Amino acid sequence: MSTRRVVLVVGSGRSGTSTMAGALKTLGLHVPQPEVAADATNPKGFGEPRWLVDLHDELLKRSNVQVSDARPRAWLDSGTVSGDHATRDRVAAWLEQELAGHDELVLKDPRAAWFLGLWRACADRCEVQTSYVTMLRPPTEVVASKQSNYGRMGAGSDRGTVTRTAAWVNMMLHTERATRGQQRRFVRYADLLDDWTRPVFALGEAFDLASVKTAMAVDIAEVHRFIDPSLRRASATWEEIGAPARLRDLADETWQALDALAEEGGDTASAHERCDQLRVAYDDQYAEAEAFAHSSVLAARRDAAARAREEARRDGASGGAAERRGVDRVPHAVRAMVPPAARQGLRRALGRERGGQQDRDHDGGGA
Repeated sequence: MSTRRVVLVVGSGRSGTSTMAGALKTLGLHVPQPEVAADATNPKGFGEPRWLVDLHDELLKRSNVQVSDARPRAWLDSGTVSGDHATRDRVAAWLEQELAGHDELVLKDPRAAWFLGLWRACADRCEVQTSYVTMLRPPTEVVASKQSNYGRMGAGSDRGTVTRTAAWVNMMLHTERATRGQQRRFVRYADLLDDWTRPVFALGEAFDLASVKTAMAVDIAEVHRFIDPSLRRASATWEEIGAPARLRDLADETWQALDALAEEGGDTASAHERCDQLRVAYDDQYAEAEAFAHSSVLAARRDAAARAREEARRDGASGGAAERRGVDRVPHAVRAMVPPAARQGLRRALGRERGGQQDRDHDGGGA
C-alpha cells in the first residue's frame, strides 16, 4: 500500500482552512512552493500553493464560475471544464513532481471545492491516497468575516449579504456531497482554536499521516505559537447581517446538519440523507429567486443596451467597445441571476464574450 498522502483542506473561505493548512504544514506536511503571499486579511499566510491558485483561477474563468458562486448550475459548469484529458494530464504531472520529493502534501485553496473530481482522478492516477478535511464555521461568522475583510459586494450591502449567504449554502452542501464515500473528516473552526491538538492529531490517526503522528515537541510548540485563540474575531447575528428569513433558516439548517457530521460517528447515512434534502431545498429556492428576478434582468438588459447605444452615438464609435462598457453597468448580482439558458443570448445582445469578474473572496486563517 502506498505511503504517499495528499490532504485537501476544503470548505468556504473564512472558515479556518488556512489555520488548518498552516498547522499541518508546521507538523511536517509539505505545501508546494511558492505560496500565495500573506496580506492584511491573513497576516499569518494562506497556506495556498501559487500554482494551485493560478490553475483554479484559470479553470473558473473558463467555466464562468466565481469563487463564491451561489448558482447550483455552477457545479456542472466547473466539472465539465475540468474533465478534459489535457487538464488532467497537466495536474497529474504537477502532482507527481511534488510527490517525488515529499510523501505527504497538504493542498488548500477555497477554489478547490469546484474541482474535487479532478483532484481525485489525478491522485488515483498517481496512486496516492487522498483525504479531505472540511472546515466548519457558522454562516453568520463566515459572512461577517467576508464583509469585514473584503468589503461589501455591489452597491447594496443587503444584496452582498444574500449572495454570500447563498454561496455558503451552495458551497458547503456540494462539498459534502463531493467528498462522500471518501476518506474525510469535518472539523469545527472553534474546536481548532480551543485546543488544536485534539482535532489535528485525530486527523493524523484517521489519515495515517506520519508527519503528524511522529511530530516533535519543537514542531508542536510552533503550532501553539501559530494558532492564536483570539483569531475568532468575526461574530454576528442574522439580525445584524440582514439575510432574508427563508435563506437564513435554510443556512441554519445546513449548519446544523454539517455540524452533526463533526461529531464522532456522525458521518452516517441518515446525515447524508438530510444533506441531500437541504440541497434539493436550496436548488428549489434558488430557481424561485431566478424566476422572481427575471423581469429585473430583462429591464437591466434593456437599460444597458440603451446606454451602450447612446454612448456609441455620442462617441461616434462603432459600438462594440461601448456596448461592452454598457453591460458592465449591470450589477453583477443581477447578471448572475440570468438563467443559464438565456445567458448566451444576453451576451450576443450586448456584444460580450464569455467570461466575467471573479469574486475575490479568499479564506483567511486569521479569520
